[in-house]
Amino acid sequence: MSIHLVGGGWPIDDDVVYRRFFAEIAAHAEAAGKLEGATLPVVLVRDGDAAERFAEIVAAFSQLGKIQPVAVLAAENAPIQPGVFDGADGIVVWGGLTPAYRTSLEPSFGELRRLVAGGVPYLGFSAGAAIAAEQALVGGWKIDSVEIGAEEASEDLEQLTVAPGIGLIDLAVDVHAAQWGTVSRLIAATEAGLVDGGVAIDEHTAFIIGEGPLRVAGRGSVWKVTPDSGSVRVSTVGADAEPGSEA
Repeated sequence: MSIHLVGGGWPIDDDVVYRRFFAEIAAHAEAAGKLEGATLPVVLVRDGDAAERFAEIVAAFSQLGKIQPVAVLAAENAPIQPGVFDGADGIVVWGGLTPAYRTSLEPSFGELRRLVAGGVPYLGFSAGAAIAAEQALVGGWKIDSVEIGAEEASEDLEQLTVAPGIGLIDLAVDVHAAQWGTVSRLIAATEAGLVDGGVAIDEHTAFIIGEGPLRVAGRGSVWKVTPDSGSVRVSTVGADAEPGSEA
């Protein structure tokens, strides 16, 4: 079973991004003897439109596999307790304001790690991908007075902010890479020593970590940032390629 990190992109119009995740949750449900479909909690931490977006996601996901969706809806920064994930065959953490997702899900971090370690696939979309990291890059567009990215992509934070995430992987993750220009934020975080490198994922693109080589699926790229003798090295990996590093 795998961790699937999607860099954003709406609507869901490319099933290759999600195909492996749905195959994995179907296999998990089958092994549990479930005939009605995979139990799939979908986490949305949003003010005002969570129910509407949940319905849109379920409509799209129902075209990709047989599921029993569970709505895990919370206002921004409201706590989400671990019990909502009981019986999950997969876990989806969607997008919105990244710091709010991190705060809301913090009470469940230990349970999410336990479930994923036990073979439950995880899909993080946008904010859900960013907070999957051990040290989550949650936003910001400056380091002190130096601009390191676009204010529009700041997640309502001025200073570049790294905080403890779920801890599913040890790479930092940024999202909407090409579309929002967030590669520069990951570069700055790495240069400043706030993170030890990481990946920035384009929209409509999945970075998949599981047994065997790391994989990229979809129509965009994954931008890999690594420290390199006092500077950083940036490389890109496209779909069907293998980054060839350990997460």
